[in-house]
Amino acid sequence: MSSATDTALVEKKTKEALPWSLWLRQVGAIFRLELRKNLWGKRAILIYMLALFPVLLMALLAVVNAEDIRANFSDANEVYSAIYQGLILRTVIFFGCAWMFMNLFRGEVVDRSLHYYFLCPVRREVLVAGKYFSGLVSTIILFLMTTIGSIFFIYLAGYPSSTQFLMNGPGLSQFFTYLGITVLACIGYGAVFLVIGLFFRNPIVPALIVYGWEFINFLLPPVLKKISVIHYLQSLAPVPMSEGPFAVIAEPTPAWIAIPGLVIFTLIVLALASYRIRRMEIRYGGE
Repeated sequence: MSSATDTALVEKKTKEALPWSLWLRQVGAIFRLELRKNLWGKRAILIYMLALFPVLLMALLAVVNAEDIRANFSDANEVYSAIYQGLILRTVIFFGCAWMFMNLFRGEVVDRSLHYYFLCPVRREVLVAGKYFSGLVSTIILFLMTTIGSIFFIYLAGYPSSTQFLMNGPGLSQFFTYLGITVLACIGYGAVFLVIGLFFRNPIVPALIVYGWEFINFLLPPVLKKISVIHYLQSLAPVPMSEGPFAVIAEPTPAWIAIPGLVIFTLIVLALASYRIRRMEIRYGGE
């Protein structure tokens, strides 16, 4: 009887020490506030332009090369895969996530408004979670629209061949795979740039170093390839893309490893961000 009573007391104290319901409400409140700022704030203009560029490019290609796309839709599908991996994934999503996530905290410091959050009775880890999810949902919405819009114009120009490819071929599976890769890219790159924005006063240089590392990934030996986000994303690509004659060949990482690996990597990086923000002090005078 005494043992059961002691267990109940321990469970009660644990629940009191970890007010999960309060933290979830606070995360939700921060998420809603930050989501409006991310999508409608003054810094959103650049990311909208980035997200729109590939759609306009694919619309132009669809108009100019409509007959070629219709006659050789399988070739056009390979061209789209190269554009997706080379432009959308490596450039648009990369720099879009850099702009969005680095500004979640660094932008607040520049605007001299971060102290308002720090004065609230909110755990800083909760603040990290709320801001991260707001940036994640914002980038996922924008870049899913980029992916869907760019695919739409390719399929529109390829009609009716594209309809057969979509309904009776691998088109539908490839479509959802592209969407999944876009979501995973936002998850992985978002965590990386959130940490960069917390650790560096001038995050542009570290972001360019990360871009350089991702860009030369095809030249790296197989062991070093795995220390990157782009390797796992490209391993999931439905249409493999040649990386050129100088590329170092490495086996793609299977999806059952690549997807959980990116999620685990993100959790580790967010834990690092939480560690950093708990020791963060605001010095507006140095900005």
